[in-house]
Amino acid sequence: MDGEREMRAADTDRQATAERLRTALEEGRLDLHEYDERLGRTYGAKTYAELAEIVADLPGPAPAQRSALAPAPPGPLPASEGGAAAAARPSGWLLGIWSPWLRVAAVLIPIWLIVSIGSGNFSGYWPAWVLGPWGALLLLRTVGVSDGGPHPTQRRQARRERWRGR
Repeated sequence: MDGEREMRAADTDRQATAERLRTALEEGRLDLHEYDERLGRTYGAKTYAELAEIVADLPGPAPAQRSALAPAPPGPLPASEGGAAAAARPSGWLLGIWSPWLRVAAVLIPIWLIVSIGSGNFSGYWPAWVLGPWGALLLLRTVGVSDGGPHPTQRRQARRERWRGR
């Protein structure tokens, strides 16, 4: 077990640790300064032991019962709900894809409303220049049109399995 901790970490391992830190920040377990400091250490880590030390005082992922999202039902989805492409995606994928867009929309639309009310001119809905093209690309990705193959999570898992099988 100690030998594995001293093995070199891959970029995907550092990204998984960074995601865990982001979750801890969103849950209020880390302040922004500590998150930034740990994130820098994460991307500078060379071994699994260094990555484990960065998140040692953080709890693991929340169990499914405590999660705000319901887990996806086992088995493939009917064609009306996205078919095999949607079933192959990990749960929470849709929220992960759209949440940045929703956050930006939640900032831009109130700004547009405040400016429009202040000027008395409601023409020129400029947030559409940002939200429209971005939303169109996300919609294509959501329905599977722009997927060029397996989901990135599945590719990472396949690489890990190939590496462990050596």
